[in-house]
Amino acid sequence: MSNYLLFIVLPYVSLVIFIIGSIYRYKSRGFSVSSISSQFLEGRRLFWGSQPFHWGLFVLFFGHLIAFLFPKAVLAWNGEPMRLLILEITAFAFGLSAFIGVILLVQRRLTNRRVQIVTSKMDVIVFLILLVQIISGLLVAYHNRWGSSWFASFLTPYIRSIFVFDPQIDAIASVNSWSLKIHVVSAFTLIAFIPFTRFMHFLVYPLDYLWRSYQQVVWNWNRKAIRTSRAHSFGKKSKNN
Repeated sequence: MSNYLLFIVLPYVSLVIFIIGSIYRYKSRGFSVSSISSQFLEGRRLFWGSQPFHWGLFVLFFGHLIAFLFPKAVLAWNGEPMRLLILEITAFAFGLSAFIGVILLVQRRLTNRRVQIVTSKMDVIVFLILLVQIISGLLVAYHNRWGSSWFASFLTPYIRSIFVFDPQIDAIASVNSWSLKIHVVSAFTLIAFIPFTRFMHFLVYPLDYLWRSYQQVVWNWNRKAIRTSRAHSFGKKSKNN
């Protein structure tokens, strides 16, 4: 029953919440779809935490996506031991990068008073889920070697079965690795929370900025005259003694 709830019910509930919640928020609260940057409150530690976190997450996301979309190509690449080692070491390095980045970001929010003020409860929940997701992923990579190969041959069929509405959980239910199961469950949990967090801004990334023409800002008044203007009034003098 627990496997049924975790690997069939949870994925579908998460996807429904993600789709309906994202559409509702974009349609009814479009102006709230923002990363809500706190850079103006503190920028130095944000930079050193954000860079390794985002680059690590970026590479890992597309690595998982490639293994999902092109499993046969990944298995063919891993047929050569040296290429398999390069892929595994690179993935683990970017996993460590994401882990270090999220630790620095959490530490920044815990120690900087100004950033604490703008930190919501949902931010705390997201950071906790991210920590579970990244740590469990590192544990899987360390204890269950050659993850890129077994992901392509093991998890890809399961995930595809979810999308074609014919869930096949026998393989994943028989796994003894708790870190793998936690990694999968935390991934679907994170998907369910996206519509309620600042992660929504990934869905509306302004791709048109890549090809649209530059905007030209033109002052419609003489800035020099405004700054040196003598057209001001001190108001009426108070009659109180």
